[in-house]
Amino acid sequence: MKINSLVDLENFVCSHWNEINSYLDEEFKTFAPPLSTSVDIREAKDRLVPVDNNIYPAGMNNLCELDLRGCKDHYDEYFSQLEENRGKKFDCIIIYPESHTKNLFYLNHLAALMKAIKQSRGQVFFATLDETLFEGENTETLTLTSQSGTKILYHRLHQNSEGELFFFDEKESKKTVEMIVLNNDQSVPIDINWDNVQAVVSPRPKMGWHWRQKSTHFSRYAQVVQEFCEKFSIEEKLLSAKFSVVDNVDFYGNTGIDKLKEASKDLFSQLKEGQKIFLKGDKGTYGMGIKVIHSPEDLEKLNRKDRNKLDAGKNKIKFTSILLQESIETTIFHEKIPAEITIYCLNGRSVGGFMRANSLRGTEDNLNAKGMVFHKFCISEIRQDETQKKKEALYSIVARLSTLAASKENL
Repeated sequence: MKINSLVDLENFVCSHWNEINSYLDEEFKTFAPPLSTSVDIREAKDRLVPVDNNIYPAGMNNLCELDLRGCKDHYDEYFSQLEENRGKKFDCIIIYPESHTKNLFYLNHLAALMKAIKQSRGQVFFATLDETLFEGENTETLTLTSQSGTKILYHRLHQNSEGELFFFDEKESKKTVEMIVLNNDQSVPIDINWDNVQAVVSPRPKMGWHWRQKSTHFSRYAQVVQEFCEKFSIEEKLLSAKFSVVDNVDFYGNTGIDKLKEASKDLFSQLKEGQKIFLKGDKGTYGMGIKVIHSPEDLEKLNRKDRNKLDAGKNKIKFTSILLQESIETTIFHEKIPAEITIYCLNGRSVGGFMRANSLRGTEDNLNAKGMVFHKFCISEIRQDETQKKKEALYSIVARLSTLAASKENL
């Protein structure tokens, strides 16, 4: 008999925790996970669904201190495997960050990311090829201050004709880069030939948003869920949402809108009365390029602001493909404010998360928008609380399934 309710699924996950995770561990042996992912999860009355997956996540500062310390073992395992394949330990690791240095909360994230990696591999540096960040030809460093007051030092990165990347530290000593932890989502590609780079790069650079598509991820996720649910006799509807994608859309040129309307009619016909649809740019992150519609006719009423939002995202990346995704009404609240869960995974395993709440939005709206606030919850502590253990276990499994789908995107 199939598991067909969230309550039964929660109980099953807890009672079969080792078996389920062993199954996922075996899958990750074939489909190696990205170094890191963050998975946004919506919990409704009748299902638990990932609605976004980021391979170059920010927001690590939103993990609790206990979970942040727990990242060490996962970094140890990941780096040790790379070092074993390479035949020697990494002497110089850099984090390659985003260039939006005015986002002080992103700098908080960088400070937390460096702290976590340092627990595993000691000395770590920030370095970038973005010349626009450095004033003057002789400037090799840029000192920034995060929102919490932490000093962040960016180094100017150089590359020679052999593909060696290097920078100069505070003592003007040359440092040759052996490992790059990429934390730049490449909405605009980094100006470099990755095939020529001698250093090990992780996550894979061509999983950035200039190439990656959300529709590919959700297609892979549907396959992953189908196989998982067949294995454990679970109703797929508990873990998935309906979606479709329309290509060759131009909101300014007013082309492809009719196809988008027809696709929305088809999707609305499969939904419950009153459900909404999310329109999302098929590329991009930061909650940009998202519009919620209540009916196909809403597409005939798009104003200039709506068209601007749907036409381009972060770094003005042009949206020509639009993902249509059924809305999942959250049943999670923080102090009566609609909320959703984000889980971080390292090397394919859940390490912690936080709750995103937004007092300016409704339960079916995009919560990753103006008005959002973050609330930490500590998985390391939840595991000691039986009343929350089932929720944490199910969030972790869903995040791992989404991460497994990310691992299969290039197939």
